[in-house]
Amino acid sequence: MAPKKGSKKAVAAPAPKKADPMFPARPRSKGIGGAIRPRGRDLSRFVKWPRYIRIQRQRAVLYQRLKVPPSINQFTKAIGKNEAMTVFTLLNKYRPETTAAKKQRVKEAAAAKASGAAAPERAAHQVKYGLKHVTTLIEEKKAELVLIACDVDPVELVMWVPALCRKMGIPFLIVKDKARLGALVHQKTAAICALTGVNKEDAAQLSLLKNLALEKFNNNPELIRKWGGGIMGLKTQAKLVKRAKAMAEEEAKKKASLL
Repeated sequence: MAPKKGSKKAVAAPAPKKADPMFPARPRSKGIGGAIRPRGRDLSRFVKWPRYIRIQRQRAVLYQRLKVPPSINQFTKAIGKNEAMTVFTLLNKYRPETTAAKKQRVKEAAAAKASGAAAPERAAHQVKYGLKHVTTLIEEKKAELVLIACDVDPVELVMWVPALCRKMGIPFLIVKDKARLGALVHQKTAAICALTGVNKEDAAQLSLLKNLALEKFNNNPELIRKWGGGIMGLKTQAKLVKRAKAMAEEEAKKKASLL
């Protein structure tokens, strides 16, 4: 019999879906603060680091893994914090004049010359900087003490300077870092700086620093000959230890069989 007009056909309710115990549903909460990873888990390997950080870290690992020749390895042996403080305290007294100070001095000198008065003199001793300039001072044996930054990139720019200093008998120190040397001479960075002289009251201090440089860098045979790097990763070290143990056991078995 046909249903009456306007009447709705009864629809059976769907049976409730049973949860699968093997694969429980874990719906994610995509709102703010939802689906957070558990605390205490190191997520650094999931981070996409900037390119310059990745290159820094890769370079550091390569310096550990590869065998680094002595001429490059010596730049990892910078002077300590206390020694560096003594060096920079002395050099701060002989910072070169800024561009504004030089302009003012030239203006005053011109005014003094016009009036016939004595012109203001430039400071007798100042820190010299610039790779070409300092190289010339070393070759002419005018430099008293040379400071080389440990983190110059590429290292080939200053790699030969220690050898030149040793040949010319000029004391040199490797210091941290190029930004600190740059701040000393009103620049962003500086690869190398030099002192050509100091005032009488600082002569004893300079003499002590020169002796320190000769002892730690110029006349240090270990620094000249020691290779760096060659440190394998933890996995490789564990693998080598396991291999050595297996070989030792094999040798012991062979000896036991011979007896």
